[in-house]
Amino acid sequence: MTNQNTPIDPATLPYRPCVGIMLINSQGRVWVGQRADMPGDAEGKGEWWQMPQGGLDDGEDPRAGALRELYEETSVRSATLIGETADWLTYDLPHNLIGVAWGGKYRGQKQKWFALRFDGIDTEIDITAPPGHDPEFITWKWAAVTELVDLIVPFKRAVYERVVAELGPLARPNR
Repeated sequence: MTNQNTPIDPATLPYRPCVGIMLINSQGRVWVGQRADMPGDAEGKGEWWQMPQGGLDDGEDPRAGALRELYEETSVRSATLIGETADWLTYDLPHNLIGVAWGGKYRGQKQKWFALRFDGIDTEIDITAPPGHDPEFITWKWAAVTELVDLIVPFKRAVYERVVAELGPLARPNR
């Protein structure tokens, strides 16, 4: 057991394996949800918006995990994979969240990001979580890819900049 007065060295903790999803509609806009303010969340208090993302289960294929997370957070099943980041992207939690977020087991996340084309209609989207899951979001909207970096909690912005640089060109209207 860790002494509560002893600071945790982040270098001793692993990154949490995670996936992120850039869901793009037929107009080339990207789905973002406003996070529900939940105690213990890594994001902390604030009115942050983000794309769907979540942790991978042990041994789970990242593509399968991305589809699972997308469904759990948005109810969307009508989506086609159109791209993914070449590498895993990492971010570190702010110092005040080390040893607190995700049960204190991780220093941050390593994320594989996927771009998916939304093939459904907006009424398919339902942010009330499926049974056994808490809702991640209180509302959602379609945003321009150029807005994404400014919407995310500040400590994740470098990852979002890389996601936008790599997958953002896929966010264009259907022809």
